[in-house]
Amino acid sequence: MPERAPLAALGRRITIAVALLFVVAIAVLATRGGYVDETGRPVGLLDALYYASVTVTTTGYGDITPVTTGARLTALLVITPARVAFLLVVVGTTVELLTDRWRETLRHDRWRRRVRDHHVICGYGVKGRSAARTLAEGGMNGLELVVVELDPETAEEATRDGYTVVVGDASRTRTLLEAQIERAKAVIVAPERDDAAVLITLTARELAPDATIVAAVREQENAHLLRQSGADAVITSAETSGRLLGVTSRNPRIAAVVTDLLQTSQGLVIEEREVAPDEGGRPLSEARGVNLAVVRRDTLLRYDNQAVKELVAGDLLLGLPEPAA
Repeated sequence: MPERAPLAALGRRITIAVALLFVVAIAVLATRGGYVDETGRPVGLLDALYYASVTVTTTGYGDITPVTTGARLTALLVITPARVAFLLVVVGTTVELLTDRWRETLRHDRWRRRVRDHHVICGYGVKGRSAARTLAEGGMNGLELVVVELDPETAEEATRDGYTVVVGDASRTRTLLEAQIERAKAVIVAPERDDAAVLITLTARELAPDATIVAAVREQENAHLLRQSGADAVITSAETSGRLLGVTSRNPRIAAVVTDLLQTSQGLVIEEREVAPDEGGRPLSEARGVNLAVVRRDTLLRYDNQAVKELVAGDLLLGLPEPAA
């Protein structure tokens, strides 16, 4: 059974409390001839509502009092149970809110003590949501994926998707520290604006000097700013999409292959692995799998680069893994 949202539960209890007030007011109006107002006026609707509010909240000023047997019997059989029910609603709501707050604080403190080598995703728009889904499909759980989002509604959506969420501005040091960024393995910077991406990258690099930072930028002309700010890799979303559209217009099948590569849960997967001892000294073409590039001393070398005619120990191979037997 899905857990009722806190605001919905609170609204339900407020509705019950208001309903109890009207029940008491109607009971007073039904027996208004048995009540005495110290002003000497007859008890009307407003007086009944006033009497109901001060009665169920146990304030009881005493300016309106029941004097007949019928009115006192109504107070005993109707108003007193309503007063008890009202107090139970108020006390129950308070206890539940405090318990939920304590449980959430305890869970957050436990997570903060244990979390390590997690991924921090700054922004839960289209790009951030896709990045989180890709990592989840790759086997990471919700505690290992921390979403930093400023918009409360979007943050609530990330919570429903099962991720750990920090609500706040990702460009602020306090917010990123709450996400335990100093112990993060990687940071994904995916806001909607390029200037925000630059500021977030600067802050993230200062707080997590050893983390891998991958940033998305809309315009290619801003990519160098992100690299200078400390991003290890920059993805130009608008230009990349445009180039793919142009290439696909000449050969639609290319889009199918690229899409297959991006479907980590069921498609082809590009992996990174260290060169095996028996592959050292051999050309890249003789290495196992379909290899597209080599990373040597943090430098990316394509498969057709003359420097990769001979693999050396410490090289990292990027490509499709060898098919399983």
